[in-house]
Amino acid sequence: MKTTRAAKAPIPQEISVLLVAAFIIALGFGLIAPILPQYAVSFDVGNAAATIIVSIFAFTRLIFAPVAGVLVGKLGEPKIYVTGVLLVAVSTLLCAVVQDYTQLLIARGLGGFGSTMFTISAMALIARLAPEESRGRISGLYAGSFLLGNVAGPVLGTLLAPLGMRLPFLIYGAALILAAMVVHLALGRRRSPDRTSETSTKNARRRIEVVTMRQAVASPTYRAALFSGFSYGWLAFGVRNSMIPLFALALFGQREGQSVAGASLAIFAMGNGAALLFSGKLTDRIGRRVPVLIGMSVLFVSIGAMGLVTSWAGFMICSAIAGLGAGTLGPAQQAAVADVIGSGKNGGKALAGFQMCTDLGSIIGPLVAGAFADLWSYQLAFGISAIVGLVGVIAWLLAPHPRKYPKAEEDSCSSIA
Repeated sequence: MKTTRAAKAPIPQEISVLLVAAFIIALGFGLIAPILPQYAVSFDVGNAAATIIVSIFAFTRLIFAPVAGVLVGKLGEPKIYVTGVLLVAVSTLLCAVVQDYTQLLIARGLGGFGSTMFTISAMALIARLAPEESRGRISGLYAGSFLLGNVAGPVLGTLLAPLGMRLPFLIYGAALILAAMVVHLALGRRRSPDRTSETSTKNARRRIEVVTMRQAVASPTYRAALFSGFSYGWLAFGVRNSMIPLFALALFGQREGQSVAGASLAIFAMGNGAALLFSGKLTDRIGRRVPVLIGMSVLFVSIGAMGLVTSWAGFMICSAIAGLGAGTLGPAQQAAVADVIGSGKNGGKALAGFQMCTDLGSIIGPLVAGAFADLWSYQLAFGISAIVGLVGVIAWLLAPHPRKYPKAEEDSCSSIA
């Protein structure tokens, strides 16, 4: 009965605002992502330089994550969230007016700093504000908001294509400013219920316990999540976005391969969305461990099998199954990290570590898999990637089985000096 009531409980208003903001952010990202490489090429650079424009965003996210985690712990999630969104807005608006490739590279790198700020802050806010019995459902809704935005963004971008490549950056930048204002107003009311006393505000902030990285690493669940997060980034972001389109071109030729690659990414998104309809509630009912194990297993097996397919139908089936696996894994994994941090606590540093592992996997995955594909074969590249996913599964199998809502882990974070 407790789980049923929690599943029907209303979502806190602050989290509802974050869901709307997530959709706006993802919509804009989906709007500019398809045109970004073409935009870079328009500055008279080659394809390699164009891919660096995409990679610089992930790289700056990775190197700035520890700083963002510290800032969240010292200044609080709302301030860092709004600052991060505004930083991405400035970066995006700069992209619309740059005059050469170097300026575009700097502007996109700046956006990576802002992105990791609001990503870690949003996860920290969800961990702190979401009731423990519905963390999985809320994590699924948050992932679903991003998914909807990423699907709708390219569609909107296609409609705006005749108006030029700079306009989407202007639209996205303006939307981000609006989202930052809305979040600032919504979270500001909660952050400062009593504005008449500066002392009471400082005391309220001091009452929010900060969970350090050392405290989080003491949890076996958190350590398992670091491994599975790395595997998840490698498979669901790195290999999916880079190796699968290249394999489609090699397998089906230039013209048909482009269509297959696009359809594959769309089918993956559909499978992901289908899983998100139930995976969040499932992880609240049965715990985090089983959905993580099932989702990661389905993901790595389907990615490994994709290297063996030779038909269009096989490509689509593997893509759909991989999407289902990623959608089952994501909310459970995020909810498990939130369980370790605990309700009412500031987990910016711990979430920064988890985010770094995911980003690191998304960066290293394409590099290693691409090298294996060039030196040997795509089959071996996908096989190596499947082994990385298997490592994530083993990490969770070796971790002690936690309670359904592991308050014991929260208490351990509080008791460690």
